[in-house]
Amino acid sequence: MARPEQVLLLEPQHELRFRGPFTDVVTTTLKLANPTDRNVCFKVKTTAPRRYCVRPNSGVIDPGTSINVSVMLQPFDYDPNEKSKHKFMVQSLLAPSDMTDTEGVWKDAKPEDLMDSKLRCVFEMPAENEKTHEMESNKISSSLLKSESSTLSMKSMASSLDDGEVKKIMEECKRLQTEVQRLREENKQIRQEDDGLRMRKSTLMSAPHSSPAVRVKEEVLSTRVIALIVLFFVVGVIVGKLAL
Repeated sequence: MARPEQVLLLEPQHELRFRGPFTDVVTTTLKLANPTDRNVCFKVKTTAPRRYCVRPNSGVIDPGTSINVSVMLQPFDYDPNEKSKHKFMVQSLLAPSDMTDTEGVWKDAKPEDLMDSKLRCVFEMPAENEKTHEMESNKISSSLLKSESSTLSMKSMASSLDDGEVKKIMEECKRLQTEVQRLREENKQIRQEDDGLRMRKSTLMSAPHSSPAVRVKEEVLSTRVIALIVLFFVVGVIVGKLAL
């Protein structure tokens, strides 16, 4: 008995194309759409399971929806003279309305209930200039993914903090800012005191150079004092004689 026609819509329909270089994992996407009004179970199988990683490789597609299946080719030594013999098969069946166990549905399914579609794998190696451009694009994409993941992790970390913890962090930040300002003022004061000490030190160092002038002034002052004393003595003697 012939099997029923595939109800799922596949994109692409016949070929899965993998574009090199094949020194890293190469991923292509297979879209499965369910245009029916019933749930459809599906499985994705390959003739070379060790060479590919398929996510998801099975599941259930709701009515009127679709799903993207990632087919990841593992790194290998590419030989342009060797044609790919790898093939994929998409197997499906209409899920019963009372389905509770997907594996049980597959186990109890009859051969005439199964629908399948086959796709072959095609490997393509780009030209040298295209290869360089593609490698640069892959590097940019990976860096963007890393930055996005770090941003998301920071956002998730911030969202995990409650209001109390956020308030504590803000208060601690304010305290640290105040402490920094205080240290700056102390540093400024210490610098001013240091400048004053340097000025006094320079004044003391320059004092010996002006000592002769100071000594001359002191001598003049002492001479005037002596003259005044002698003058007072003479005046006293004269006053004494007049009194006698």
